[in-house]
Amino acid sequence: MEPIKSRLCTILLLLSLSVGAQDAGRWADSVLRSLTDDEKIAQLIMVRLSSIDGKTRKAVFYDSTVEANIRKYNIGGICLFQGPPVKQASLVNHFQSIAKTPILMAIDGENGVGMRVDSVMGLPRMMMLGAVRDSLLAFRYGQWVGEQCRQMGIQVNFAPVADVNNNPNNPVINDRSFGENKYKVATLAVQYMLGMKSRMVMGSAKHFPGHGDVDVDSHYAMPIINKSREQLDSLELYPFKRLFEAGIGSTMVAHLFIPSLDSNANRVSSVSRKSVTGLLREELGFMGITFTDALEMKGVADAFPGGTAAVESIIAGNDMLCLPGEVSMVIESIKTAIKDKKITWEQIDARVLNVLKAKHATGLASWKTVSLEGLATRLNEKTDDLKKEIAEKAITLARYEDRQSFPLAVNRKGNYAVLELGRNRNSAFALEMRSAYNADVFSFDNAMNALQADSLVALLQAAPYEKIIIALHELSRFPANNFNITGNVVDLVNKVAGTKPSTLFIFGNPYAAKLFCSVNNVITCYDDDPITQAAAASMMRGEMAPQGQLPVSVCETMPAGTGFTTTVFAQSKTRTGSPFDAAKAAAIDSIINDAIARKAAPGMALLVIKDGKVIHEKTYGNLAYDSNERISQETVWDMASVTKICATTLSVMKLYDEGKIKLDKTLGDYIPWVKGSDKAGLKIRDILLHQAGLKAFIPFYKEIADSATNKPLPGYFSNKQDERFGIKVDEAFYMRTDWKDTLFSRILSSSLAANKPYIYSDNDFIFLGELVKAVSGQALDEYAWNNFYRPLGFRSTGFNPTRFVKVNTIAPTEQDPYFRERMVRGYVHDPGAAMFGGVSGHAGLFSNAYEIAVLMQLVMNKGVINGKRFFKASTIDLFTAYQSSISRRGLGFDKPEKDNATRKQPYPAFQVSGATFGHTGFTGTCAWADPVKGTVFVLHANRVHPIAKNIFGDLNVRGKVMEEVFKD
Repeated sequence: MEPIKSRLCTILLLLSLSVGAQDAGRWADSVLRSLTDDEKIAQLIMVRLSSIDGKTRKAVFYDSTVEANIRKYNIGGICLFQGPPVKQASLVNHFQSIAKTPILMAIDGENGVGMRVDSVMGLPRMMMLGAVRDSLLAFRYGQWVGEQCRQMGIQVNFAPVADVNNNPNNPVINDRSFGENKYKVATLAVQYMLGMKSRMVMGSAKHFPGHGDVDVDSHYAMPIINKSREQLDSLELYPFKRLFEAGIGSTMVAHLFIPSLDSNANRVSSVSRKSVTGLLREELGFMGITFTDALEMKGVADAFPGGTAAVESIIAGNDMLCLPGEVSMVIESIKTAIKDKKITWEQIDARVLNVLKAKHATGLASWKTVSLEGLATRLNEKTDDLKKEIAEKAITLARYEDRQSFPLAVNRKGNYAVLELGRNRNSAFALEMRSAYNADVFSFDNAMNALQADSLVALLQAAPYEKIIIALHELSRFPANNFNITGNVVDLVNKVAGTKPSTLFIFGNPYAAKLFCSVNNVITCYDDDPITQAAAASMMRGEMAPQGQLPVSVCETMPAGTGFTTTVFAQSKTRTGSPFDAAKAAAIDSIINDAIARKAAPGMALLVIKDGKVIHEKTYGNLAYDSNERISQETVWDMASVTKICATTLSVMKLYDEGKIKLDKTLGDYIPWVKGSDKAGLKIRDILLHQAGLKAFIPFYKEIADSATNKPLPGYFSNKQDERFGIKVDEAFYMRTDWKDTLFSRILSSSLAANKPYIYSDNDFIFLGELVKAVSGQALDEYAWNNFYRPLGFRSTGFNPTRFVKVNTIAPTEQDPYFRERMVRGYVHDPGAAMFGGVSGHAGLFSNAYEIAVLMQLVMNKGVINGKRFFKASTIDLFTAYQSSISRRGLGFDKPEKDNATRKQPYPAFQVSGATFGHTGFTGTCAWADPVKGTVFVLHANRVHPIAKNIFGDLNVRGKVMEEVFKD
């Protein structure tokens, strides 16, 4: 419901900023009146400050030139480049102290001030951050970069990069981009910007209108983008629009020649009035300040030499000229343009006011001296921890065909070899592999010749190594010369991996994996520092699971979004106990096999844990009636309403456990967009109990399907994803983005039952999913992944499973008779959840039987598993207990009927105790735990395949099997 929430947030923002805007306007007006004509123009100029030459690393003394420009012209901005932090910060202090008008200090610090400043560690680049599923990490990243800038006296950071890198051969953006998915690029860019903004540092959306699809570096030549306006709207411009909506303070305009925007010769965007004033200002409504990209770059300087580029940039509508050349020349060139009536003094004044307001917004009206004491230490304070967390969440299992070779349990008797390529010395990764496996390590740099490569292949093939671990190091950041990976190295890796079970780690740009698309196991690590190497080694040892997703498409076998995960050794694995006796096992088999024979479901999986040990784990039947694909223990099922307990309720419990949610508070206390509706006063406790009076079900799909044929109505769906059709409901099938707003509005306007009776409702849990998002700042799928599934080492549990498991491991559900008109497999069966993009509080979770059983065991253990506490015991006791006199429900959890002793068909089974808790799912799934009997019961079936019928329910399959399992 982004539009409703956006409108509310906009109103609140306007109210809160109105006084500040008036103050900024008054201050800017007063400063403007104090400036001479030359000083007004100088306020639009940003010059370079370096105390070390970036190429020779020798000391230079730009500071004397900069000081002269401040004293003589009153320049408006300084961009910090190379130099020691204390030296640079002391110059910032000095220059601000002598300036007539406070100077806007900026840095091009995309991955932190360490990108420019000596003695400060750089953070991971954007593409590594783009591999992380947790978007809040980008916010914290931005917070730390903002804090670094603030400590240095910097007000503007030329970040985030909003370019969608959809050209693998891009020689200048590439790993500086978050990736190729415009939605993720936009989300992460907004979070990064907001993080900096929380530290009073202004971000800059760059490189407008989008630098991601070029094959020329604008530092050296003029890139040309031959795309239509429609193509730009549907891709390149999308992240910029999102950043503008989110309130970013500035934009950097690139030197890109885009004929569809301005076909005049050499009119790159930075000097194009059609691009800056027409598109950026008038069409997109951007209200902040604009910076040109550096005007010394040949992408513009060759066509507009001398002061011409500066003049044309101002005429185009830019506010701030970055590195335009000699200040006196620029001032005279602009004055000449004014005299020639190419631009007016009124327009100059307007630009100066924009710059001055930006200075006020970033605190320059009350500037304070930067503290130099311990500065270098403070600038590095949080970097290691942040880098470690990013590495652990970004490293991606991009190809996973050999599950026996990754991960490998620590075993110093294992006959393993490590092949390090790109360096001739042991890395931290190799040393950890040697320690864990007593592995033989072979190290070669990229100068390896063909004879050496062939000899090494022969040696490894002949030796009795069971597994080969290959690590690629010292890769070039950019794609020229295949990232400096020689043909000999490529042949060596592919030959070794083709003959021995191998796992390949790529410590660098993920595009380099394109050379190894047939290697069975490929892990992209994005960086090559010791922190990343240590995280990769931990994953190899099975101490933590890979969590990342490829931010870009590498090849057909490794498309964008791919990211497998694995079981973590000694994390969530339960032990094996004594199995059922033969009679009980036979009785269970008889019930299930009879149900399959009667076409109640094509296949099932049953798992039982007793006293913390697996005592029965068996699969039955096939994935489909017309298929010979057998159900396996790896089969992933659509959990349907089991989502309510294994994702939504667990998340609400966690937030309650942390004191972030109170059960007797209302929706309106937490979710701003419900205010003003009759849903605002609904208590969280009542919603968990299904006693809020909400309608049981709203058939959203009926509004977008023909009532006679059930076929989708025109205009609601598309086979291609773009800004208008952004919600993926099935493979190559996308719903209108704005219709999600309609779904929420239908719930908000739905009727409420009087007296709050018990009504089992999907809408209750749709609201709870939104509650999790509102309180945590993370969507439900992200929150559950980060807090439960990832720490438990799960590899098959999550929403939208085609992102992390293969489709052929997922049980198909129904031939959808409504808008999808196809066999649903790998996408949520529930049509409402599908219309929410596969993530909803009431449905959308997928998992296998084992991982669901682990979650149930965790709850039955009072919140602890394998020594790790997830919940307080008191929270577990509260949520799993009976709560109401009018229903059998716990808080979120289903429970046995209270009168089971007298029922003809007890629910869920006669043999279970009243302490039992769990849930069933429409697709044929269920998960129950009985703390009194110490038993977890999980039975999954795809009973709705190929069409939803109720033979499964009529036969009471779940109840009968449960009776046998729990029977003494």
